[in-house]
Amino acid sequence: MDSNHEDKIVFKQPKVFAERMEAAKILVERLHYKAPVAIDSMDNLAETAFAAWPERLYILAAGGRIIYKGGMGPFEFEPEEAEKALAAHLGPSLTTAPALPPAAPQG
Repeated sequence: MDSNHEDKIVFKQPKVFAERMEAAKILVERLHYKAPVAIDSMDNLAETAFAAWPERLYILAAGGRIIYKGGMGPFEFEPEEAEKALAAHLGPSLTTAPALPPAAPQG
């Protein structure tokens, strides 16, 4: 998208998981994400299961139950709406988390 070029958020398609992690880290830092970020495996299992392309926010409760399903991005991507859903589920004082926790090694 033109806006991605204007904002200098353009990356080559990652070929290995480490490249995917680095792109996610840059976006988290640049966009100041406060919620934990999950990074899909290189075979895109989460994208396939959740119809998450190009971007979509989900909130999963304990046990994997979906408590929030956001619209398809970029035009229906509403982080503030997801934040409200998370606060309603956890309480507002529990919605702040570290920006990007260390990921488990992929193999």
